[in-house]
Amino acid sequence: MFLRRAVITAAGSAVALFAAVSVEKRGNDYFLAWPPAVSERWESNWDLREPNSLINLNHLKEKPEELKHELDKHKATATRHIFLVRHAQYNEDGATDSEKILTEEGRKQAEHTGERLASLHHAFTYITYSSMARTKETFEIIRRKLPDLENSGCDLLREGYPIKPVPLSSHWKADYKFFKDGPRLEAAFRKYICRADPKQAKDSYEIIVCHENVIRYIVCRALQLPPEAWKRMSLHHGSISKLVIYPDGEVSLEMLGDVGFMPVDKLEEV
Repeated sequence: MFLRRAVITAAGSAVALFAAVSVEKRGNDYFLAWPPAVSERWESNWDLREPNSLINLNHLKEKPEELKHELDKHKATATRHIFLVRHAQYNEDGATDSEKILTEEGRKQAEHTGERLASLHHAFTYITYSSMARTKETFEIIRRKLPDLENSGCDLLREGYPIKPVPLSSHWKADYKFFKDGPRLEAAFRKYICRADPKQAKDSYEIIVCHENVIRYIVCRALQLPPEAWKRMSLHHGSISKLVIYPDGEVSLEMLGDVGFMPVDKLEEV
């Protein structure tokens, strides 16, 4: 059984878990079996990019050699390294998107983020950014450190509310906001988070500049964690998260909200 909370004392204290656990009652107390049993379920074809999803198998059932050739041809061989950057600090008192631009502190944060990305010396191939003002401005500052990169803005990556969080947030939101934003953010996940195209020969390094809710939702979906858990994470402005998608569809989270490169006086409480 998959439990997210398990009572372990008679007093009622609880532990939040992302694993399958067994709970044993002894007298008036409850105890967890340790270590907890980790779920082995992983949907390897989560992005529908496995070879047998990319070809018409019905036409090749009676042609085993041709079938093997087509399956091999449609198998990914490259690894995608995706850097998810949260925009820098902005004017939260702005009434419209055009007024919610970066603060002076935010522009300095974005410079540090750009310097950090440049210092990694990766052969970045592309940078995509949300079309909102604060992300576009963050992108423009980062681009000074990584010139000549192909780039594009995307409305799908705009900030929103992906799904009603569990536990519920103290900041109440009407259900229609999740109903409206959720499909768009799921579309963003499906567009940008998948294994490499079979035609891609080399590993790629890509940057997506977007928003805290977008990144948190993408991370949950990519790791096949409950998407309702997105609000249990917090990310600093200008932080860097990194997903690695391997050719076989396995996904690794190598960084989440990294700000170790940021001067302490440029960090705010989250």
